[in-house]
Amino acid sequence: MSEQHDFSGVTHYTKVDVQPGGINIQHVEHLHQADILQALGIELEVRRAPKAKEPATVAPEHQDEQREELFHFVHPELDDEEAWRIHQAIKRLVKNQTIQDICLYLAKLEKEKKILLPITPGSAYKELVRMGMPDGEGFTIKNFQKYYKK
Repeated sequence: MSEQHDFSGVTHYTKVDVQPGGINIQHVEHLHQADILQALGIELEVRRAPKAKEPATVAPEHQDEQREELFHFVHPELDDEEAWRIHQAIKRLVKNQTIQDICLYLAKLEKEKKILLPITPGSAYKELVRMGMPDGEGFTIKNFQKYYKK
């Protein structure tokens, strides 16, 4: 690549590439705007733009939840923040409430189109146990089926 400067503040570049398909010749003129502005008496202050931070894949308040899997039946139209709010609400609910209360709250969320419940109660029961619902006395699948989607 050859480079030439002239008095007008223009740099001329000539680039020649020999390739199997032929010869490629490019002539590029590059204006040195800073030099032109300085010649005209205009001061130019150059500042570097701050580096853009890489977007976080998970919001900072959800860093712990990143390792945790989101509640499987959250409605797909909800944004991430709302989905995690519902996840946390269900997690608190299954740890502190009875089967009847859990089923009523799930039905309410389904009517509000915040979750999509499966037809079979077995998969819903497994998901609630994964979320922290006890599976012992009073929390059996048979008891859950009695109140599910009623």
